[in-house]
Amino acid sequence: MRLRARAARALAALALLCGATVVWTAGSHPPPATAAEPLRSVVPVPASVQAEPGVTHALSAGTRIYTAPAARGVGDYLAGVLRPSTGYPFPVEDTTGAPADGIALLLDGAPPEVGDQGYRLTATARAITLRATTAAGLFAGVQTLRQLLPGKVESPSPQTGPWTVPGVTITDHPRFGHRGAMLDVARHFHPVSTVKRYLDHLALYKVNHLHLHLTDDQGWRIAIDSWPRLTTHGGSTQVGGGPGGYYTKAQYQEIVAHAAARHITVIPEVDMPGHTNAALSSYAELNCNGVAPGLRTDIAVGYSSLCVGKDITYKFVDDVIREIAELTPGPYLHIGGDEANATTDQDYRTFMTKVLPLVAKHGKKVMGWHEFVKTTTDTSAVPQYWGTTTSNATVQAAAARGAKVLMSPANKAYLDMKYHSGTPLGLSWAGMIEVQDAYNWNPGTHLGGVPETAVRGVEAPLWTETVVTPAHIDFMAFPRLAAIAELGWSPWATHNWDAFKVRLGAQAPRWAALGIDFYRSTQVPWDNGGTTSVTTTTTTSGAPSGSWAPWITYPPDVTVEFNGVPYRCVQAHTSQPGWEPPNAPALWRRA
Repeated sequence: MRLRARAARALAALALLCGATVVWTAGSHPPPATAAEPLRSVVPVPASVQAEPGVTHALSAGTRIYTAPAARGVGDYLAGVLRPSTGYPFPVEDTTGAPADGIALLLDGAPPEVGDQGYRLTATARAITLRATTAAGLFAGVQTLRQLLPGKVESPSPQTGPWTVPGVTITDHPRFGHRGAMLDVARHFHPVSTVKRYLDHLALYKVNHLHLHLTDDQGWRIAIDSWPRLTTHGGSTQVGGGPGGYYTKAQYQEIVAHAAARHITVIPEVDMPGHTNAALSSYAELNCNGVAPGLRTDIAVGYSSLCVGKDITYKFVDDVIREIAELTPGPYLHIGGDEANATTDQDYRTFMTKVLPLVAKHGKKVMGWHEFVKTTTDTSAVPQYWGTTTSNATVQAAAARGAKVLMSPANKAYLDMKYHSGTPLGLSWAGMIEVQDAYNWNPGTHLGGVPETAVRGVEAPLWTETVVTPAHIDFMAFPRLAAIAELGWSPWATHNWDAFKVRLGAQAPRWAALGIDFYRSTQVPWDNGGTTSVTTTTTTSGAPSGSWAPWITYPPDVTVEFNGVPYRCVQAHTSQPGWEPPNAPALWRRA
């Protein structure tokens, strides 16, 4: 099988070099991305591509975008992407036919294999035509079209052309229906603008779910009218101190609407019965002893629990679920359930037996970290596997009953893990995750006894114990998010690290235009303005002293000065611009 696959790839590459039209599908194994012009910069890689060598389509000031009336929003979105950099007007017009020129977004004529999330994209010299059965499918196709254009098309200011798309027919659909990312806004609060920016970046890689981790020991981030101190007190701080923050209901709805416009479903999480210190500190009656603990700004886990034996606990949970469900159009509500070390196993089961029906009562389906699934036989409940092993009896039993598992193994998919020991941000309890580690695992076979038919999809969580700013999010999420996105979208038969790293390297100009401050892994040949190279950063190690400076390797407990104030390093890291001590409370404390 390996010999046949290599031979197929070699023949396909040879056909391209000879100038012939090349066709490949997932089952035939694609040629290396460097050989196929339409694939040089597309992530996730499509399921089927037919390249037309020598054919290009050029956008111009006269190009119009035609849309089926039900897809007008997708057309407006595409025009909004293209106008700033090109300076072209791109008027959007409804159509009921198939225009012979311009860009057409049509809801008919797509082949049945694209399903409800896929598309067919055809680019000829005269026209670009996208066909799908749903607006979500067209939106996915638009992301591929963006990546067929030069990366500078993402710029917010006018750029010089030409704006050409290679001749191609792409027929594409996702491997898994659920492709997600999680953002923890509890450990460090991230405002609406940051979440919307992250949503914009997720959309480019066909991610269709955003899981918001709204509550934890260090902060409560969503307004609950019936329990107002959850935000005024519980939301008043974060890891390392600082002001914290929370979303009003209107702000949360703004996030949900922004996501929906990008065909992304928001899944809110309220973690329970553990990870609840912010709530326990806000309301003494939720504690078994009736005494409210103080707020916490450290990163310890496993010490808090709602009081399982009190009726008020379930009134509290019912109110919280009701108010969040009313704001959330998506079908799922995430109830956490992990690391409940302060709750006995019997109390944990008692708690979940009472809480899971409350989710259904308010019209939602249950999702949770995989521990919770031991308490239910409901096959509509989704366990999210976050373990670091390749076997788990509880999840295997749930899959055998018919449950669908969301795959987020911490040692493969957690975006907050360090890339290597010198990474200035992140943790390492699940191991180091370089880009190739994030890419080289198979969600369909990773967990013993959980076949691909039992996998709902994949999610890349980003916990924020050390992630404070949008630049921090960029650095930890990119490029690994793109690797996880390809695992979720592309057929396994297309999986090829050598091809992927070239396509990933081609994202660099696009990310630069979008202002994404990504990690330049030495594993990837980054495209630096038309050239590819491996980028390395030289740092100074040893025993630093004196004033804080970037590109210095700081060990724990070293003391430096910044603007005349002494700070002590609390986590080994290599400093970078923007991570000055006042801006990085996860890395520095006042001495």
